[in-house]
Amino acid sequence: MSDSVMVTRDGPIAIVTLNRPEKHNAVDLQMFSDLAATGVSLDRDASVRVIILEGAGPSFCAGVDIGILRGQGDGIDASKMAPGTGTPANFFQHAAYIWREVRVPVICAMHGSVFGAGLQIAAAADIRYARPDCRLSIMEIRWGIIPDMAISQTLIGQVAPDRIKELAMTGRIISGEEAFTLGLVTALTADPAAAARQAAEQIADRSPDAIRAIKRLIDNSTQLSVADALQMEAQLQLELLAGANQSEAVRANLEKRRPEFVDAPH
Repeated sequence: MSDSVMVTRDGPIAIVTLNRPEKHNAVDLQMFSDLAATGVSLDRDASVRVIILEGAGPSFCAGVDIGILRGQGDGIDASKMAPGTGTPANFFQHAAYIWREVRVPVICAMHGSVFGAGLQIAAAADIRYARPDCRLSIMEIRWGIIPDMAISQTLIGQVAPDRIKELAMTGRIISGEEAFTLGLVTALTADPAAAARQAAEQIADRSPDAIRAIKRLIDNSTQLSVADALQMEAQLQLELLAGANQSEAVRANLEKRRPEFVDAPH
């Protein structure tokens, strides 16, 4: 793996940084590969409780590197459009969809430009913080293509279909403030990175079993029937009740102390 994606650790928090600042973190083929590989690696690490996604330099991510669209390098071939091993996502989709697949919460901190691929990577995060002056766009239409990095599974259900169509069909650039009103952004803040870390620290202090169960429940419930969703809710709760971490949460609350949770293997 190259240094286009960097991972640092702060205890149970993994900070994933898109690291092509001179290119506003435009995603080239190497970064596509590195993002997916990083997500897979972190998902296998039971000590990771929260992941933060952020970008180095002036932008979170300004989209796909134009060299890919011009056919430079390896370019796009049919093999990259086929589903990968162990995932329904293809090579390009997996760079974004992996953040939905990982079992722990993913928090995205957005600043500067969040265009095309950048917006789709951010859309897969569970929580998204952005600066009010952030610039966002589903920009693929400008290149005569559709947004195809799992947007059909990430934005649908979070943003109204007519609003997604309007943004995708026009490719217009919106501010962080408008993105917030549309539901593309969880909250606006002058310092998204600091907000992401504060939220990550709070989540990391909760039972990792319950946190993973919440993500699984919310992500899957909209795709299930009412009966199946309610059954999943009950089954997840049964798996948590009287478990070691659930018992520790109760004891810590009664004893008014910080809980000491155990990271169980996946």
